[in-house]
Amino acid sequence: MINHLAIGVKNHQASQKFYRETLNALGYVIHYFGDDYTNFSDGISADPFGDFAIYEGEVYPMHLAFEAKSNKQVDEFYKAAINNGGFDNGAPGYRVNYHENYYACFIVDPDGYRIEAVCHNGQAH
Repeated sequence: MINHLAIGVKNHQASQKFYRETLNALGYVIHYFGDDYTNFSDGISADPFGDFAIYEGEVYPMHLAFEAKSNKQVDEFYKAAINNGGFDNGAPGYRVNYHENYYACFIVDPDGYRIEAVCHNGQAH
């Protein structure tokens, strides 16, 4: 059900060291990284970027991505969210900057949490 979780951090370098050492105890390793972000994975995730990410920037409550089985489910998630008090933060569509089959939508829920529905397999139905 949950695909990945991402949080903003004040100091990427300090947080990367903290999570690298702490999550290593659970079998997580750095999977993907850049100057201001790091993604961790246990090697099993369906998401090619990993399971948990930190990035330097605005520290807001969290970003939570729910895994969808099809693009159609992403579309339905988006419509249901908008119709029930959510706010658009990225309409359904492919995000090829992540990978060619990354089909997702982004919502801000009524409390300000940033949520996503994502399908990685490119299945329309």
